[in-house]
Amino acid sequence: MTNGLGPAEQDGRMHLSDEIASFLAAPNPAVIATLRPDGHPVSVATWYLLDGERVLVNMDARRKRLAWLRDEPRVSLTVLAEDSWYSHISLQGRVVEWRDDVDLSDIDRLSRHYGGDPYPVRTRPRVSAWIEVERAHAWGPKFRG
Repeated sequence: MTNGLGPAEQDGRMHLSDEIASFLAAPNPAVIATLRPDGHPVSVATWYLLDGERVLVNMDARRKRLAWLRDEPRVSLTVLAEDSWYSHISLQGRVVEWRDDVDLSDIDRLSRHYGGDPYPVRTRPRVSAWIEVERAHAWGPKFRG
C-alpha cells in the first residue's frame, strides 16, 4: 500500500481504493510480468479489465506464458496512464481462476474496452485468467494529493 491508495484488508480480503479502481477502470496500456520455469522474468504488453475486485486478462491458448502462469500464478501488472507513463499503478497478485474462453466473450469484452469492436481473430482458442490483487503501488502526478 502506498500513499493510502493501495488495497485495504477488510474481512480477510483485499479491497482496492476508489482512486485505484477508478484509474484501473480506464483502458490504459499495461505490461504483465511472470516467471519462466528457469526463473527468468518475462514481461509483455497486455489488455486488462477490472472485473469487480479482480483483474481479467486473456491469452491465446497456445502461448508459453499460459503454461508458465499455470505453474507459477504470481504476476505483476503495471498499468500506465494513457496520457503520461509517469503516472502508473503496479499491482502484484496471483491468478486465482482460469476459464477457457470458448465463445470468445471475455476477449471481446477486452477488445471492446480498448477499441470498441469485438476481437477480430475468431479461429484461435483463448483462455481467461482472473488476478486477485495482493498489493498495489500508485506513483506519479495523478496520485499526489
